[in-house]
Amino acid sequence: MKNHTLLTDLYQLTMMNGYLENNIHKDQVVFDMFFRKNPCDNSFTIIAGIEQVIDYIQQLKFDEEDLEYLRGLKLFSDDFLNILKNFKFTGTIYSVEEGSIMFPHEPIMRVKATSLEAQLIETAMLNIINFQSLIATKAARVCEAAKGDSVFEFGLRRAQGPDAAIYGARAAYIGGCAGTSNVLAGKMFGIPVSGTQAHSWIQKFDSELEAFRAYGRVYPDSCLLLVDTYDTLRSGVPNAIKVFKELREAGHEPIGIRIDSGDIAYLSQEARGLLREAGFGNVKIVASSDLDENTIYSLKMQQAEIDGWGVGTNLITSSGCPALGGVYKLSAVEANGKLIPKIKISENPEKITNPGYKKVLRIYNDSSYAEADLIMLEDEVIDEDKPLTIFHPTYTWKRKTFYSYRLKEMLVPMFIDGALKYRRKTVDEIRNYAQKELSSLWPQYRRLNRPQVYKVDLSKKLWDLKNSMVNSYRED
Repeated sequence: MKNHTLLTDLYQLTMMNGYLENNIHKDQVVFDMFFRKNPCDNSFTIIAGIEQVIDYIQQLKFDEEDLEYLRGLKLFSDDFLNILKNFKFTGTIYSVEEGSIMFPHEPIMRVKATSLEAQLIETAMLNIINFQSLIATKAARVCEAAKGDSVFEFGLRRAQGPDAAIYGARAAYIGGCAGTSNVLAGKMFGIPVSGTQAHSWIQKFDSELEAFRAYGRVYPDSCLLLVDTYDTLRSGVPNAIKVFKELREAGHEPIGIRIDSGDIAYLSQEARGLLREAGFGNVKIVASSDLDENTIYSLKMQQAEIDGWGVGTNLITSSGCPALGGVYKLSAVEANGKLIPKIKISENPEKITNPGYKKVLRIYNDSSYAEADLIMLEDEVIDEDKPLTIFHPTYTWKRKTFYSYRLKEMLVPMFIDGALKYRRKTVDEIRNYAQKELSSLWPQYRRLNRPQVYKVDLSKKLWDLKNSMVNSYRED
């Protein structure tokens, strides 16, 4: 990952300069990163991009070219630029593990650092986490619709630039995709790559049959043929069957066919019949063609004979939901060695922040299903041998008591005093963790349409603190 030190909004730097001018630049502050709404009308969000945040933090450094550019803006003092010259992150960050399932208003990251350090890292961290989490969540929805079929990310040519294509492929794999067409992403992250031929391959030859035979000669043990260039059922599938028979006679077994246009439900059913009649009933049928989770769900309901799905544009761009609205808000400041809670008040209730230095606990039942999350102040302790009662933060009469349960702290150390403490993982480890997390959710939280809202409550102590601060500002 290249150096992204200047990948920030200008106001981060003007505020940092202002902190210095007011001699509060060394004050310790606490920021929470969280999001207010799940993307795509989903009930959860898969957090991705943690590894790239680590790279970003470790590579923070203003070089001479950066400093000259900033000096040319004539906005910053020489004292401030000298501080940037020797800048190094020395703060503490707690983060969820990459691949975690999280919900609105829960801290994804908790940053405790000087005003300068905490302010600088905001924009880049949001950029990284917002995009990758968005695509990972979209991929999870597509894979949920596919009901166990393999889903391949095919969006490279439609992504919003190279970085979106590369890190979008990574996020899609974390979200559940079986592989990508993106060769660079495959090289960088060890993601399985997949692809065969385009329609231009078929068109280049004098006949479809000749094109299929030529491809089969090159890839006899991984032959998957695109059958919709001319006529899927009267030409494509029959010609594929001819080549499959020739391969089998030569000791090779074909992989299958791909359908990229037309009525996929009907064509796949008819193609399966032709393949089965010819003795190739077990070969794979892969579908592509502007698919998304809703189309796949509909095709599954129509009993389409599809074994794998290539999903491009609508996955890599998260069509219908272009952004995850992650935010980064001040929650406490340190004065005389003590953390003082801070809160943002808004006319929009959902924008009122949760104050203080907080943690997130997940409550599991005896069957290891996640039942609810509890946002608490860091110094709070729960005795798991005693019943635990939680309540809705708005409709407080809604309560639930757990008698047999276990708890998991979702935030783990990423950096302590600037030193990395987070265990780096391979993308396969992250993907496996995300799938394990998904399996801990009840089906009603994973359904595509109108999913049940997962319980995220505040501890009584945090709820009291928040309401007392809100009421004190109202009185003022």
